[in-house]
Amino acid sequence: MTEEEAQAWLRAEYDVSRETWQKLETFNALLRDEMQRQNLISKASADNLWSRHIVDSAQLLRYAPVAETGKIWLDLGTGAGFPGIIIAILTPYQVRMVESRKRRVEFLNQVVDQTGIAGHAQVLGDRLENIASFPADVISARAFAPLDRLIALSHRFSTENTVWLLPKGKNAVRELKGLSPKRQKMFHVEHSLTDPDAGILVGRG
Repeated sequence: MTEEEAQAWLRAEYDVSRETWQKLETFNALLRDEMQRQNLISKASADNLWSRHIVDSAQLLRYAPVAETGKIWLDLGTGAGFPGIIIAILTPYQVRMVESRKRRVEFLNQVVDQTGIAGHAQVLGDRLENIASFPADVISARAFAPLDRLIALSHRFSTENTVWLLPKGKNAVRELKGLSPKRQKMFHVEHSLTDPDAGILVGRG
């Protein structure tokens, strides 16, 4: 997927308004500026920001419950803002982003402020273990931890209706097979739109 194809897909899939598109552009500019000071994404992927990161994040919405005000999306290890910032820009979800690294927390707070999403986006600047439990409608994690550890750390935020959206790259099937049979039944694998070799683990419960 080229950068032009990624932008066209995003516009068509989510009928992105001019205001929302401006927020995405603002985020892009802040990210590229901050990359001069800290390693947020690989330099190799910076030239493919729309396809490798923005659409790669936005595609998770295809498997999420209908976004409504008040529904909570918990994003673990948000890092440079993927997928948490993208979800907050595109939807009315209450997005709570867990990130423990101080400089990244500062960057994420700057993005939340300058893109105008503070009303429904919050950065939880601490380790997940230290954050009080709350029920989440969606739990996502793009590069947080191996699957078994991820579930062990975050299952206290899930209910029987929670949807898990976990991009796992080429290791999706292998990591899924490493779970107990009971937990394997929670998930199935969807192919990534941006990389045909990558998988997204979609689960419920």
